[in-house]
Amino acid sequence: MMDFETLEITFDGPVACVALNRPDKLNAMNGTMFSEIGEAFRWLGNKDGVRAVVLSANGKHFTAGLDLKESGSVLGQTGGGAADDPARVREKLRRHILHLQDCFTALEDCRAPVIAAIHGACVGGGIDLISACDMRIASQDAWFAIQEINVAIVADVGTLQRAPYLLPQGILRELAMTGRKFKAEEASKYGFVNSIEADQATAIEAAMTLAREIASKSPLAVAGTKAVLNHSRDHTVRDGLDYVATWNSGQLLGEDLLKAATAALTRSDVEFSDILKSDD
Repeated sequence: MMDFETLEITFDGPVACVALNRPDKLNAMNGTMFSEIGEAFRWLGNKDGVRAVVLSANGKHFTAGLDLKESGSVLGQTGGGAADDPARVREKLRRHILHLQDCFTALEDCRAPVIAAIHGACVGGGIDLISACDMRIASQDAWFAIQEINVAIVADVGTLQRAPYLLPQGILRELAMTGRKFKAEEASKYGFVNSIEADQATAIEAAMTLAREIASKSPLAVAGTKAVLNHSRDHTVRDGLDYVATWNSGQLLGEDLLKAATAALTRSDVEFSDILKSDD
């Protein structure tokens, strides 16, 4: 079991539960939290028996976004000294931004589907984070804002790249260029969230119910479905068809198809074996 300073991780059978855990700071994201999110989801993606992940947060809000009081640590102290070459200082900053992006891309790369349960405020980096999740469930009091424009930043950790697949273009451009709040009802209207629940507890329980259902399916088929959907989003239809043909030409040789077919014919329950852990 890995230890984390800014995250709380527990397990409910095959479902991993990850909670942002800086409640006294409204779960504002400092450098440690960024790095730990990446570490946690890379670990969970390769951990035996993890078939789905629920991402939530402790405290009053999901996240207040970038920790402005510790923004220097998040931005990598990239100002440089007077004697430093400006090009090298900028190249260092670029590498650090790519590191921050990679921390959230870990959710997208995680073999197990990730379901976000969002309550209260989810702003700035929070939008980057939940946009990298597979599904999103909100509490009635949840609200969102692409906050970066309000502090003179172009959102650079994933919102502007992933949200075009989650929100209508005109609406996304309005939200990204004004930084205005939008509540759970509006997010649901656009399909940004899968459902709205009464409060934080019921949002987490709804996410857990969904995660348990996914966890009951063939882990090979679930991981494959996520991989194929992600690939298809980033490629042409023809490329996507070729990719899934290649995927299934290997995976359909496994035992899960026979198990699932037998269970369907006999109307019995089925248990699938875990995916093998990689050596690295």
